[in-house]
Amino acid sequence: MSAIAGIYHFNDEPINLEHGRRMMKDLEKFPADDVQTWHSDKVFLGCHAQWITPESIGEKLPYYDHERKLAITADAIIDNRDELYERLQVDKRKRKEITDSELILLSYHKWGEESPKYLIGDFAFMIWDEIKQQVFGARDPSGYRTLYYFKNHSRFTFCTTIEPLLTLSYIEKQLNENYIAEFLAITGMIDTVDARMTPFKNIEQVPPFHSISIVGGKIHLNQYSTFTPKGKLKLRSNEEYVEAFQEVFQEAVNCRLRTFREIGSQLSGGLDSGAVVGFAAKELRKENKTLHTFSYFPPKDFVDFTHKKIITDERPYIKKTVEYVGGISDHYYDFEGRSSYTEIDDFIEVMEMPYKFAENSFWLRGIFDKAHEKGVGILLNGDKGNSTISWGSALNYYAILLKRFKWIQLLQELHKYSMKTGGARYRLLPYIIRNGFPFINQMGVKDRELELPMLINPEFAERTHVYSKLREFGIDNSGWLVSQNSYEQRRIVFDKLSTWNSGNTLNAKLSLRHKLWKRDPTNDIRVVRFCFSVPEDQFVQNGLDRALIRRSTEGILPDEIRLNQQVRGIQAADWLHRMIPNWNMFIEEVKELINESYVMNFFNGEVLMAALSKSEKGLRPECMSDPDYRTLLRAVIVFRLVKKYFERG
Repeated sequence: MSAIAGIYHFNDEPINLEHGRRMMKDLEKFPADDVQTWHSDKVFLGCHAQWITPESIGEKLPYYDHERKLAITADAIIDNRDELYERLQVDKRKRKEITDSELILLSYHKWGEESPKYLIGDFAFMIWDEIKQQVFGARDPSGYRTLYYFKNHSRFTFCTTIEPLLTLSYIEKQLNENYIAEFLAITGMIDTVDARMTPFKNIEQVPPFHSISIVGGKIHLNQYSTFTPKGKLKLRSNEEYVEAFQEVFQEAVNCRLRTFREIGSQLSGGLDSGAVVGFAAKELRKENKTLHTFSYFPPKDFVDFTHKKIITDERPYIKKTVEYVGGISDHYYDFEGRSSYTEIDDFIEVMEMPYKFAENSFWLRGIFDKAHEKGVGILLNGDKGNSTISWGSALNYYAILLKRFKWIQLLQELHKYSMKTGGARYRLLPYIIRNGFPFINQMGVKDRELELPMLINPEFAERTHVYSKLREFGIDNSGWLVSQNSYEQRRIVFDKLSTWNSGNTLNAKLSLRHKLWKRDPTNDIRVVRFCFSVPEDQFVQNGLDRALIRRSTEGILPDEIRLNQQVRGIQAADWLHRMIPNWNMFIEEVKELINESYVMNFFNGEVLMAALSKSEKGLRPECMSDPDYRTLLRAVIVFRLVKKYFERG
C-alpha cells in the first residue's frame, strides 16, 4: 500500500523537481516504510510506501524496467497472482518474490491498455511508457484506491490525495460549485453522478473501473470492464450452487489474508461480517493464526428505544459467532466521547470532501484506530454483502412471483416465510403488491416522510442545471434514483460507478493514515459476478430469505446467526444520543451557517430554518431517522468544508 504522486510534461519544458518534492513532503503526514522518487527529463514519479504484504517488503517503487523502457509507481495489492503467473509465464523460481507492481508492469507490457481487465485486487497505478511517450494508469473496479489529477496546457500532475496537489503554485484552489450542487441535490447516499468530479475545480479523479492515458497532451478515460455479467449460471442442484459459492468466496477471502502483520475484521451480529470471519478463520487455522475482531456497541447510558426485533447492542450475537468459529481474539468498544458532530473536522481532513454517512462516522474511524493499536495490517469487512453474498429480500422476490402470476408458489412461500418469521402469512401482501406494481406508490401510497427535504437552493440548482444532469443518470427531482424495483436498483449500484466513491474514498484514506488496508471480500469482482449470475430462486426459497449465504455457512456459523430471521442488528442508533453534550454548540453552528451569505447561496434557506426551529426545541435521541436532524448535520459538514478550503466571497 502506498501514496503515489507524479508529474508529466508534454512539452519541451524540463521537470521542476521542486514541484515533485513538495508533493512528497506533504505526504509525510502519513506513516511510511520507504519513500523513493524517480525522474527523467519529462516525468517525475514518487512513492510513499507502506509495506503490507510479504512481497512488498523492500519493494523498489517507483521502478524503472530498463529492458522494457517502462517506469511505474503503484498503490496496489493484486489478488489473482497465481493466474497472472501462468498468463505472463513468470519463472517459477521468481514467483514468491515478484512484487505486485512488477506484475502490473508485465501485464501492461503484454496487454497494453487492455491490461487492467486482467487484474483483480485494489489498485491505482501510473506507468510511463518511454517508447510510446505516454502515461497510462488505472483504478480498480470499486475505487478502493484513490487517484486524483490536474491537467493544464503543459503538464499532467497526479496524486493519491488532493492536498499535495494544492501545494503546487500552478494549481489554484477553487470551489467546484457543480460538485456541491450534485451533492446537495441528491437526497440519497450518492455524492455525485459524475464520478470524475471533486470539490476542487480543475482537480478530477480517475473513476472506478477506468483507465487513463495521456498522449500528446490529451487525456483519454476508458471504462475497461463492468461488474455485472450478461448470462445466468445454470447448475443441476441447490447443493452445486452452494459448493460453487463456497469455492469463489473462500478464494476471495483467502487472497485478502496476504500480510506479514496481524489480520483483523469488523464483526457485527449478522450474516455478512459473520461469513467473512467464518471463512477467514477457517483458513487462518491452517497456519495457527489468530483473527482479531472489532465490534462497536452503544454507551452504557444509552436507552434503547427501538422495536423488539431490532438489536442495537449486538454483543450477545457477536459472541455466539466468536465462540462457534474459534481462533478469534474479539474486541468491543463503545467509543465513549465520540459523536457524529465531534468527528466532522477529522473526517473532512481525511476525506478532502463532504460525506453523507455522518451517523456512522464515530465508529467507522474508531475501529481503524483500535485495529492500528493491535498491529493489524489487513482489516476485513463485509460492507457490500447486502448486494452480493446475502442478497435476497423475500418481499421483493415474492413481488416477482406475483407479477409472473405464480400465485400458488407465492402462497406456499408466504406460509413457509410466516412460519420462520412469525405473524399471519397474508400480512405482507400489501407490501408485496406495492413492490410488484410500483405505479401504486406513485398514486400516493408511498410513505416518504423520513426522506430528506431538498437541501439545495432552488436558484443555485437552476443556475447549475443540476436536475437536468441528474435526470440523465436516472435521478428525479426528489433526488432519488428512479427505478422500478430493488433488482434494478442493485444493478444501478454496481453499474453507476459514482455510487462507490464516498465510502471507498474513506476506506482508502483511513487505511493510508493508519497504515493498514481495509478489504472487502464480499465485493471481490469474482464474487459480484457470481452472485449476479445466480438465479433469483437461489436467494429466496422455502420461506428463507438470503437463502444462498444461509445454506453456504452451514457448519461455519452457528444456527442462531445463520438462520436468524426474527431480529436484526442496527448500527448507530445512538448517534443522536452521543450528540447531547454538544447539541447547543451544534445549534449555534447552524445559526452561524445561516448568517453566512456566501454559503447560503448553496442552501435552501426555508428548509434549514424549519429544521433549526424544530431542533432548537430540544433533541429527541429516539428520532434517529428524523430528516431535519440529518439535514442540519449534512449542511454543517458542507459548511465546514467550505470554511476549511475556500475563501468566502
